[in-house]
Amino acid sequence: MADPELMSIGAFAKLAGLTASALRFYDDAGLLRPEQVDPVTGYRFYGESQLVRASQLRQLREMGMPLSTIGRFFTAGAAEAARLIDEQVGQVTAEAKEIQQTAATLKASLGEDASLTLCALPGPVLAAAVDQVLATTTRDPEVPVLAGVHLEAGPDAISLTATDRYRLATRTLVPSRPSTVSWAGTLAGDDLQSAVSWLRRRPTVTLEAGERTLALRTADGAVARCRVLTEVFPDHRLLIGSLPAVTHRVTVQAQQVLAVLGQAPATIGLRIADGRPSLLLSGTAMALHGTATGPDLTVWFELATLYPALSQALGTDVMVDLRGPDLPATVRSADDGDLTALVMPCRPDPS
Repeated sequence: MADPELMSIGAFAKLAGLTASALRFYDDAGLLRPEQVDPVTGYRFYGESQLVRASQLRQLREMGMPLSTIGRFFTAGAAEAARLIDEQVGQVTAEAKEIQQTAATLKASLGEDASLTLCALPGPVLAAAVDQVLATTTRDPEVPVLAGVHLEAGPDAISLTATDRYRLATRTLVPSRPSTVSWAGTLAGDDLQSAVSWLRRRPTVTLEAGERTLALRTADGAVARCRVLTEVFPDHRLLIGSLPAVTHRVTVQAQQVLAVLGQAPATIGLRIADGRPSLLLSGTAMALHGTATGPDLTVWFELATLYPALSQALGTDVMVDLRGPDLPATVRSADDGDLTALVMPCRPDPS
């Protein structure tokens, strides 16, 4: 006779938010055994104390966690169980992004009229962002995609990225109307350059992604189109993620630095000494208004590399993260979005 405090499989299933057939499946899988099985009828009976495990099992399956991983979850300690959850979330998120990209490609393949509305941006803001990253493109017959600008649209922001393999610039914008879809593609730099002056005269433009072009559409129906390149853009996230930790940070006024660099030689040094930043120009140290962290260090840059990264800075202040004399430096600024540029140092000035 069954324990009167135990529940039938039907009653337990209702409380646990599972079906009776699912409970039989999880029993056979060894994940949720009943407290008691009637030896004559084979009926399964469950205890109230099993509801917590049943609820966790249901939630893990809703996350798409495989049965084998769930088995490990129930035998793991709290830290290991949390790690398994994080791994599953990461996998599901990656799969969701792939599905979104596939869906975007599929919709675009329906024809140029079938487009995805990404977001709306002020025309002058988008024009400035294009100018800020186009300086980092290059024409390389062997890698033509380096002449393009990679655009990524997400729910919260739009990012424009360009690289010539020696420098990298990423500009992030906050759209006036947020995106409801995710999309990524590399736009022809020549087309963007041609659209810049047009964009500056448009209060608002809506970005619409098609299979072969990205349309910039205004409220009065005017449209500028940029080709979507088919080549794969370099994995800039991998590059940024693989950088060593920052060892020094300099925060200075952008206009002061640019004024000094206007008269600078081809090679300049950024020096940190006694916690103070300065620029070395032909052996002369020019003190900068700002702050610096880290032990004494001097990093040399070519003017043609450093000046464009600083001249496009947003707001009044610019932050330079250093990792050593021969590792990429990161130039960062922020004002209604952010601008990030990687700049390679050069050999020390022989003078």
